[in-house]
Amino acid sequence: MAQYDALAEKFKALEPVLNELARRRWAATEALAIGRGGISAVALATGLSRKTIRAGIREMHGEAPSEAAPAMERLRRAGGGRKRRVERDPTLLRDLEALVESTTRGDPQSPLRWTCKSVRRLATELQAQGHRVSPQLVSELLRGADYSLQGTRKTREGGRHPDRDAQFAHIATLVRDFHKRGQPVISVDTKKKELVGDYKNAGREWHPKGQPPEVRVHDCIDPKHGKVTPYGVYDVGANVGWVSVGIDHDTPAFAVATIRAWWLQMGSSMYPKAKELLITADSGGSNSARARLWKRELQRFSDDTGLRVCVSHFPPGTSKWNKIEHRMFCHITANWRGKPLESREVVVSLIGGTSTSTGLQIRAALDRGQYPTGIKVSKGEMEEIRLKRSDFHGDWNYTILSHQQRKAARRANA
Repeated sequence: MAQYDALAEKFKALEPVLNELARRRWAATEALAIGRGGISAVALATGLSRKTIRAGIREMHGEAPSEAAPAMERLRRAGGGRKRRVERDPTLLRDLEALVESTTRGDPQSPLRWTCKSVRRLATELQAQGHRVSPQLVSELLRGADYSLQGTRKTREGGRHPDRDAQFAHIATLVRDFHKRGQPVISVDTKKKELVGDYKNAGREWHPKGQPPEVRVHDCIDPKHGKVTPYGVYDVGANVGWVSVGIDHDTPAFAVATIRAWWLQMGSSMYPKAKELLITADSGGSNSARARLWKRELQRFSDDTGLRVCVSHFPPGTSKWNKIEHRMFCHITANWRGKPLESREVVVSLIGGTSTSTGLQIRAALDRGQYPTGIKVSKGEMEEIRLKRSDFHGDWNYTILSHQQRKAARRANA
């Protein structure tokens, strides 16, 4: 019994540093040193099989064929170990690829056409076909076949307008010209509406372990707080912005009211000698290129400020190219990640507290104004608008003159 204990202690001390070959040779050496019954004694003390110990003895006595002896850099003879599953099951990989490819190519007969293609579901379907597989094996086979986990990628923009690139170039030329002359250029748009209350907000923030902020389970609108509509104005040249947080409808009147607020609170002091203003906007929503109310409100803004208002719209389906999207709105979203927007004041504070290392500064205010929908602008009112369309795509590019500027121009021509 003491002999077994000594062998077991010795093996326990050596096992962490022994590879397969060294372990087999050591066991064979101990068995030969004991003599009769040595193989059984070593097997009992170490847990190694008698077959393994006998193989070690044959190797030490040179009884194993030289061509079959393992090379020193290998632990097993070439071809040792179990065969890979794909070798034992030749149709496995083909059936797996058929399942995956049929779903990606939209085969309506595929059993996984309308379900999640998780490795567990793929393994279940393969097992139903008679294959012995596990989710882990399915994952390894997919990676070996150059598959990887991927999300969707936004690349399809719908119809491509033939003058899309030309409009981009036109806007870029206008922006450079305005900046060269020291005139303001702003990018405007509406950020998505936000629920106000203790609702879940995407993202994570640092909190004491096990104490996450508690929010509502369901995102049903709170009739007391409702929603807010942030409309933003981004100064392209100065890298500053203004956001009006509206509590009513997102209409052209609200959009121009935000531009007016930016001018009164920021623009007029930053550009005291400004004579013109360039506005870049997308082609839809409250600042739509086709909205009559948008143009009428801009005319009133031009009359009140004396500014010559130039507007250039991005082609339909290209709103992501508008500067405000990736220079201001994205930073607002990052700043309030993981924070419930519990009140309107919290929304305003979080927007106003947004800044970046490149110098972005944003000011925000709550707009309590009422902006009813369904307002019609008559043909007669449209005729009163001093609108001059550009020679290139006048539906996207136009200028609105104040009535004072129009009268001055007439006097100069006279």
